[in-house]
Amino acid sequence: MQREIHKWWSPNLQKDMEIAVYGHSGRYALLMFPTAAADFLEYERFYLIDAISPYINSGKIRAFSINSINNESWLNDNNHPEYKSERHKQFNQYITEEVVPFIKTICGDNVEIITTGASFGALHAANTFFRRPDLFAGTIAMSGSYDLKDYSKGYYDMNVYFNSPVDYLSNLNDDNILNQIRSKRHIYITTGQGSYENPNASINLSNILKAKGIEHELDLWGYDIPHDWPSWRKMLPYFIETKLN
Repeated sequence: MQREIHKWWSPNLQKDMEIAVYGHSGRYALLMFPTAAADFLEYERFYLIDAISPYINSGKIRAFSINSINNESWLNDNNHPEYKSERHKQFNQYITEEVVPFIKTICGDNVEIITTGASFGALHAANTFFRRPDLFAGTIAMSGSYDLKDYSKGYYDMNVYFNSPVDYLSNLNDDNILNQIRSKRHIYITTGQGSYENPNASINLSNILKAKGIEHELDLWGYDIPHDWPSWRKMLPYFIETKLN
């Protein structure tokens, strides 16, 4: 498998940010958000890259695994909530202003970028897609909670609101944005129902999408599917294999 590590100084985040790129070609670029406070190599360490390697090696997808800054924002109890909120906003700008152009430089302007992630990474993946459907072709969100208030510990401002999909999607009435989201073919919300999973979070998001006329797929896996890496090593290959056509 072709594998490259890139790094640049992010003007939005004011720090070096790494990104791992897997693959040589592909109609789809998979933008992978780490879980919790993990880094850009997490999906490699936990063998999720191995699990999707047939699709990388065949040229169906390229995978771009980025760093999180969750340990500087919502997962850092030592930082002031307003700083955490602003840091999240800066992370969004890093994605749209730096990562997306980088992906298109490598893959071409016509590449379809699908966001994906597990756990906290699922919130980032879904949020990134729903905020900017003009830039992204869809999302594969695995085992997520889509209410940022679950992480903000009582703090609430406009940054929290506009990064909490269950909040801003519920109130979204802009037909231009809604029609952009409705036009996408690849919106997959999936979760197990086993240990430490919260299927109600996915069901809640699905109900909001239904109310807005947004076609998507809610896929509830069994009670034997826990909130853990073996589950995600099954889920992501399944969606790449059966849905990304």
